[in-house]
Amino acid sequence: MNAADHVALLRGALQPGGTWADLGSGTGAFTFAMAELLGPDAMIYSVDTDGRSLVVQEQELEARFPALRVELIRADFKDALDIPSALDGVVMANSLHFQRDACAVLIHVSGWVKPGGKIVVVEYDIEMHNPWVPYPVPFSRLPSVAACAGLSAPRLLDSRPSRYHRRVYSAVCEKLPPARPARSSQPGRPDTGT
Repeated sequence: MNAADHVALLRGALQPGGTWADLGSGTGAFTFAMAELLGPDAMIYSVDTDGRSLVVQEQELEARFPALRVELIRADFKDALDIPSALDGVVMANSLHFQRDACAVLIHVSGWVKPGGKIVVVEYDIEMHNPWVPYPVPFSRLPSVAACAGLSAPRLLDSRPSRYHRRVYSAVCEKLPPARPARSSQPGRPDTGT
């Protein structure tokens, strides 16, 4: 895949502006796509555990997107992060398939996203694990993972052929608003529905 493919995979979910995070950003292929789509009025938090990858990403961002506001964070996104808890969205490109419990990770990650905000997943559309994709999340499985995490049903955005694993897909889910408690017919007593 090339830079145009990265942009195409995200295009249906990102509009200019806003505050976003790229979780498991590596050397920045999808961070650059986000920068192109979100523009200079956006703020991007780029999170990865590999400091060397972040240095490469920083140099490329400065050269290609000098006006972009971006904060590079060396951390594991499964840990607590010092980022706003009202993000417009997150991108998880080829990072969810490294997580044994995708549902738990999406619950954790969605804590940073405001209600109605977006979680964009880019993954290989394969069923069988391998050393490079230890915990695959094919599109056929994503609806159950999203439901488990309290997210909307995923909407398929795009797919591209993959040199290694058949195809790569992108999908978007929205963080649902918190459930409202049931109304009681009697003050001070919960409604039992009977």
